[in-house]
Amino acid sequence: MSNQKAQILLDIHRTIAPISPLLFGGFTEHMGRCIYEGVYDPASPHADERGLRKDVIAALREQAYTVIRYPGGNFLSGYNWLDGVGPKDQRPHRRDLAWQSLETNQFGTNEFVEFCAAIDAAPMLGVNMGTGDIQSAANLVDYCNTPGGTYWSDLRIKHGYAKPHNVRYWCVGNEMDGPWQIGHLDAVAYGNKALEAAKMMKWLDPTIETVLCGSSGDSMPTYPDWDRIVLEIAWEHMNYHSMHYYINNKAGDTASYLASAVRFEHFVDTMEGTLRYVKAKRRSTHDVYLSWDEWQVWHSIGSALGGQWTEAPHLAEDIYTLEDALVVAQWLNVFLRKSHVLKVACVAQIVNVISWLHTRRDALLKQPSFYVFKLVSNMARGDALDVLVKAPLVDTQKHGEVPALDVSASFDAETQQGALFVVNRSQTEAISTDIIWQSEAPRQVTGAYQVAGADVKAVNTYEHPDTVVSRQIAAGQMDGNTLSLRLPPLSFTVISTR
Repeated sequence: MSNQKAQILLDIHRTIAPISPLLFGGFTEHMGRCIYEGVYDPASPHADERGLRKDVIAALREQAYTVIRYPGGNFLSGYNWLDGVGPKDQRPHRRDLAWQSLETNQFGTNEFVEFCAAIDAAPMLGVNMGTGDIQSAANLVDYCNTPGGTYWSDLRIKHGYAKPHNVRYWCVGNEMDGPWQIGHLDAVAYGNKALEAAKMMKWLDPTIETVLCGSSGDSMPTYPDWDRIVLEIAWEHMNYHSMHYYINNKAGDTASYLASAVRFEHFVDTMEGTLRYVKAKRRSTHDVYLSWDEWQVWHSIGSALGGQWTEAPHLAEDIYTLEDALVVAQWLNVFLRKSHVLKVACVAQIVNVISWLHTRRDALLKQPSFYVFKLVSNMARGDALDVLVKAPLVDTQKHGEVPALDVSASFDAETQQGALFVVNRSQTEAISTDIIWQSEAPRQVTGAYQVAGADVKAVNTYEHPDTVVSRQIAAGQMDGNTLSLRLPPLSFTVISTR
């Protein structure tokens, strides 16, 4: 390929759906060093009076997270939430069977809610559907959301929290389709248990929104039957159906890896079809949307992840490259393109464990994908646009020919602010691209940013933290309704307009 050319055609009236702010969420679990030595580290010189890492909080605020899911993950299915509330010196130490670690319970529900307030994100709590029962799930809602006058709400007040937490989002279990899950259930058993738990939870607080466990990935032998069965049982008492998906390039096939959006879109399409089928079968007027509440590149998945019964073991502290960041950018593009059905998404996880942030006791490292997420989460507003892309094709082993450009866009009619997000997945070719506004053209380009590099395996290190970061670029001037850019290979480019 040489002298490659492309067109991106935008119409601010050709919208898909409003972009849910909750698409820019995160996930934190009692796994490895996510909580201890990550979010919470009283021994760090960067800790505040509550033990929260101030540098981590600043980085998370920079990423503009809107919702955080907690406390798991696999950890959830063996967790008694009562272990993590009350005086810290009275909290029990437990063996965590999910990650074979020692859990000190020094960080629990109330600390998590305080942490969410510190980063200005809504809390999303999970209830244990493994070893836990429907009563313990209801009790946690009562503890968190009832103003006072009940046993559980008065216990919260006794613990020093006079005002209710008003937690709106609740995951009814985690990955209950997985044989690795503590208390694993088949679809019918889980569907019935989730239904009864959600009924009690919503009777206590009718304002909450619940998330049903979907398949843990499209490789599960029960996929997508699991999703159909549990939705048929629990549909009317659920607001969201969860999706979990992890990916990596263990095969060393960069061309196919850089076309991962094909896989992501197929997964969403299958789940959307399942939602439509169940709604029709039940003759329902109620809607259930998708919550992609675990997603991430995970290179160490499948390797030994036992903590040898130690506190805060180093588990799944993956190093991320430029190519990983370009896959993350496509994932976020898919979120916008599927915003009519996808309303919540939580990247796993927010610090240390399969995360773009790594901590040492005295320092913090931002990996390449950090900058990609930050750009999209801060700039995607209003409605997602249905973008027409005319681009040369790239050949891949797994997905056939795919367009070299992967694109999404947003426009906020109220503020007149627009944003365009473009991945050039070609490894070798720059692409001369005309961005054409087919209806009203913006008055000006207000910013242009790029995450790019020549080496797909480039990484950031504590010694060289700025190898792959977001850099401001010159976008040039509009020519009527057209902006012309040369997009380098292996790049993610963001254009903001007004």
